[in-house]
Amino acid sequence: MQTGKIGVTTENIFPIIKKFLYSDHDIFLRELVSNAVDATQKLKTLSSIGEAKGDLGELKVSISLDETAKTITIKDNGIGMTKEEVEKYINQIAFSGAEEFLEKYKDQNAIIGHFGLGFYSSFMVSKNVEIRTKSFKEDSKAIKWACDGSPEYSIEEIEKADRGTEITLYLDADSEEFANKDRIKTLLDKYCRFLPIPIIFGKEEEWKDGKNVETENDLVINDTKPLWTISPSEIKPEQYNEFYQKLYPMSEESMFHIHLNVDYPFNLTGILYFPKIKNNFEIQKNKIQLYCNQVFVTDTVDGIVPEFLTLLHGVIDSPDIPLNVSRSYLQGDPNVKKISSHITKKVADRLQELFNSSREDFEKKWDNLKLFIQYGVISEEKFADRSTGYILLKNTKNEYYTIEEYKTKITENQTDKDGNLICLYANNMDQQNSFVAAATARGYDVLMMDSPLESHFIGWAESKNEKMKFVRVDSNSVDKLIEKDIKLTMSLSTSQQSMLTPLFAKALPNNDKHNFDVTFEAMDENSAPIIITQNEMMRRMKDMAVVGGSNSPYSFYASMPDGYNVMINGNHSLVHDIYSDLDNRIGKEIEEYDNKINQCTKKLKSLSETIKDTKEEDLSQEEKDIRDTLTKDNAANKQKKQQLIQKEIENISMVGQLVDLALLSNGLLKGEALTSFINRSVDILKK
Repeated sequence: MQTGKIGVTTENIFPIIKKFLYSDHDIFLRELVSNAVDATQKLKTLSSIGEAKGDLGELKVSISLDETAKTITIKDNGIGMTKEEVEKYINQIAFSGAEEFLEKYKDQNAIIGHFGLGFYSSFMVSKNVEIRTKSFKEDSKAIKWACDGSPEYSIEEIEKADRGTEITLYLDADSEEFANKDRIKTLLDKYCRFLPIPIIFGKEEEWKDGKNVETENDLVINDTKPLWTISPSEIKPEQYNEFYQKLYPMSEESMFHIHLNVDYPFNLTGILYFPKIKNNFEIQKNKIQLYCNQVFVTDTVDGIVPEFLTLLHGVIDSPDIPLNVSRSYLQGDPNVKKISSHITKKVADRLQELFNSSREDFEKKWDNLKLFIQYGVISEEKFADRSTGYILLKNTKNEYYTIEEYKTKITENQTDKDGNLICLYANNMDQQNSFVAAATARGYDVLMMDSPLESHFIGWAESKNEKMKFVRVDSNSVDKLIEKDIKLTMSLSTSQQSMLTPLFAKALPNNDKHNFDVTFEAMDENSAPIIITQNEMMRRMKDMAVVGGSNSPYSFYASMPDGYNVMINGNHSLVHDIYSDLDNRIGKEIEEYDNKINQCTKKLKSLSETIKDTKEEDLSQEEKDIRDTLTKDNAANKQKKQQLIQKEIENISMVGQLVDLALLSNGLLKGEALTSFINRSVDILKK
């Protein structure tokens, strides 16, 4: 028996392997099975050129588990190794230290085919590893190699009848979770389900020709020729649907797919599916499975493909994607970047093809495509450049237009006084129905824009289309949504507005979540008596803050209270009735307060003129006292006037009724306030 030391110059190399070689320890099974498959593939290649003679038999890889002994064995009937090859591929990890070990292999293009590194992943879970191997070469001697997780190893000749390699892992105490049949089956399903050689899981004595000798159940756990490896011309449409269900059991059928098949300037195959995304895109992400020569790499592809493509489902396979120890290395790999750009182009071209070939069918799919396309155009400039021709806008009548078509449609009626095209939109027909109705009554067209990304998309659309503005239909009164040269006049005087303002302010909710600003507006007399709106830009910022989360540049706006403009229609008959009622009740008292306020104001103005050139420290005490008294009296009279007006809220029920109707139309009337409104409405109906 020969003994020796593995070629390392540090005693700490195995702890480094155990902790840092891969982020997930369960990857060891992928590495060992991949190496076994690689060994069979090499043998097949050598046979095809005449260097491996004789009948190869059925090439396969088997995995067996002894739950009692806590061992896992991976066996192949591939190329095998001679003693010299074992020493070359297994023993020669000759680095100056742990850092050089990791540094050397971060540039490895593909672990599969580089037996040493892939093999050493076994020490992440094992206290002892044994290799039994026999080369396909004539007159080769079988070799057993063993190592207990230290730089010490043993190598000796043994008896082994068949060619190939058998690796047995003796699991350490920290990794006994892998001594479980279901756990191993799960890992094989994850990492090995599409490997090109049959993978059999079960005790060897229990199976023959890939089947259980007693039950005849198929023990082959993988599909050796998955759909993406077959030419698209040989695939029937229903096969694509069947494969989608195999990848994502119980999922709703996808809308359509893209079959990738590229051999220059890089190799790339795969099938990408467009799921029905609708409005909840977070649960749709990270469903693309990344493979290298049918070996599973990852199903978390963000950072490897553009963010918006993570909404697609399916498989990408390329030998140019490194099966690397560090997933972060994938993100910077030049081949990965080229592949990512190519997939973006293919997706954009496929969507254009579908739009051109059947616009009607494309429109039917739009509600499920919209979120994906919006995500793409706001996050990926190259995709946006290719997508402008098939981005659709849908109005409240369920009519679809490209952006250019929509510009033409609204030019005549929705161009404001400054030459801007105003695109009116709603995002909730139930809540904004009255606003939509008012706009359509004016002959305006209203878009339906209800995805979570609309605020971001609107910003993008406005930046790409000069003099095109988007205005939500509830952001202003219908008279001011599209500003024209025609100006309406208000029949209420400034003093009348001043008298009514505290009355309406008193009827509004008072809390930390909402700020209400009461203003009087000149509107059409047939418009609503009160309209509650939100500032367009502020609301957009808050919407974008919600979508972007705490890392959003707009996150500051998320904590701000919602601001609302309470616009009183100064030309509405009911508002005039309220003023008349208020004036009849307390008009004389208000006039008295106004006279006192005016007198104080005049005296303050006169005093200010007298002392305007006198420094504060040069003022006499008498002057200061007069000024302070006038200021206090003025404030007191204003406060008493406001309190007098606000007390009338109990006598003029119409004020609360109109305010509550406006709140209700905006979804702001809830709980106790809603109950009070209902009770008050019933009382009014009884009268």
